[in-house]
Amino acid sequence: MSEPAVTRHSPPDGAPLDSQLQAMLLHHEIESFNARYAQALDEQRLSDWAEMFTDDALYVILSRENYKRMIHDRAFALMETSMFAPRYLRHIIANQVVVSVESNGTIKSRANYVVLQVLFDRPDATLHQVGVYYDVFRRVGGELKLAERRCVYDNLLVSNALCIPV
Repeated sequence: MSEPAVTRHSPPDGAPLDSQLQAMLLHHEIESFNARYAQALDEQRLSDWAEMFTDDALYVILSRENYKRMIHDRAFALMETSMFAPRYLRHIIANQVVVSVESNGTIKSRANYVVLQVLFDRPDATLHQVGVYYDVFRRVGGELKLAERRCVYDNLLVSNALCIPV
């Protein structure tokens, strides 16, 4: 019987197994965070969505061309006004990459996102937005929270419903 390719004594890239496990756990934690983020938005739980950010967080949605404190305002505006057509949304977040972990515990990552929408009065789903999240995470009380999320969308045209968080 042959030995497994990765053992405690011979990780594939020479890095200690503990650091590899920590990297995998961090990747999984951010991926799980993004799954909860998408679910909160898909289920229109905007209060839960707003709680996923640090108190001093920066949240920006901008076009790719314009890439060079609207979190609670967005949540409040959507909860208090309904001046847009009712819709269902589905957020798909994929290709998660942990870019760096700073010595102060700050974690930088990026992920691709797609938001699909179905208007209540129409039978088809449409593409609402496609882009990349550029994130900065911090732990607050042991919990991972967004300190910054830059949503850089690829669409040339933006739907009237840009008030909806992505």
